[in-house]
Amino acid sequence: MSGLQRIAILGAESTGKSCLVTALACVLQSRGHNVRTVDEVLRSWCDREGRTPLAHEQIGIAQTQAQAVQGIQQGVVISDTTPLMTAVYSDLLFGDDSLYPMALAHQALFDNTLVTGLDLPWVADGLQRDGPHVRGPVDTLVRQALERAGITYHVVYGQGQQRLNNALLALGLPGEDTAGGMVREKAQFAIHQGRTVWQCNACSDPDCEHQLFSGLLAKRVDPGAR
Repeated sequence: MSGLQRIAILGAESTGKSCLVTALACVLQSRGHNVRTVDEVLRSWCDREGRTPLAHEQIGIAQTQAQAVQGIQQGVVISDTTPLMTAVYSDLLFGDDSLYPMALAHQALFDNTLVTGLDLPWVADGLQRDGPHVRGPVDTLVRQALERAGITYHVVYGQGQQRLNNALLALGLPGEDTAGGMVREKAQFAIHQGRTVWQCNACSDPDCEHQLFSGLLAKRVDPGAR
């Protein structure tokens, strides 16, 4: 990796996005890269306001997320979600698809887009998460939007070190050795207080992936449900 490289981590709630951002940043820094991470704006917004955003507040969150990424002009930038996730939730929860053009234009700025798979157990996290019932529809909308815009992406599955290694391989980078991975995973578990443990029984199996996505395409949650 040289110059400015942008990596987006997308995915439904409770699919290990933040953990993966932390792990990737740690690995790339240990390999000598200048790494900057961009936190999820929605999380800080909900913490500050004590509620989830209304329909008209979604655009501001999306714009703030985009500006945080665009404000970094060197090194490796790893973004924990992008405006595309805001667009998806606006579509799903409010029936508003107006944010997609802006979100997809911004998504095209990323060199790599990783989508976290649905193989992890859902874990509650206060206002931040609606429930396991929205994960399938969100995952479907994310993939459909990326494919509609012709944006290449890789879905990352796996438990612990395997999930990290699959992400590294998707980025065209070598994986981590087992010893180093164990140290990093323990540190990560402590940072997140065990809230986002990685778990999977069929990591990156192409048949499993095809079957999963085909099933998700047939489902759609009520936009008014939360």
